[in-house]
Order: sequence, then structure tokens, then C-alpha cells
Amino acid sequence: MKIMAARDAKNAFGLLFDTARAEPVMVEKHGRPVVVVMSVEEFERLSRQQEQGRAPRNGVSVDQ
Repeated sequence: MKIMAARDAKNAFGLLFDTARAEPVMVEKHGRPVVVVMSVEEFERLSRQQEQGRAPRNGVSVDQ
């Protein structure tokens, strides 16, 4: 995962987008992680994976 400072992400927004299309980018502010920027495809893949994990198993829901 690529890491960018918030200032760099702001000043190079196009680079942030281009990089996030290839791999997730963690944006840090004052050295602390704040957000992760990722491609729509990666987000959709993770969302599907999460939904599959919540599917009932043998009639029993795994939600708490």
C-alpha cells in the first residue's frame, strides 16, 4: 500500500487518483493515517467479499 502525506495528496491530486487506481493509497495527516483511497473496482470487490461473509450459513445469520 502506498502512503502519501495529506499535503502531497492535495498538491498532486491527479497522482493520488492514478496511484489509487493501481493500489490503495493511505493518506496521513501529521503522521497519522486518516483515509484510504482506492479504485472503485477494489471497493466493489471488498464490498462483495464483506456481503458474502454476512450471508446466512445453514439458515443462521452471522450478523451480531
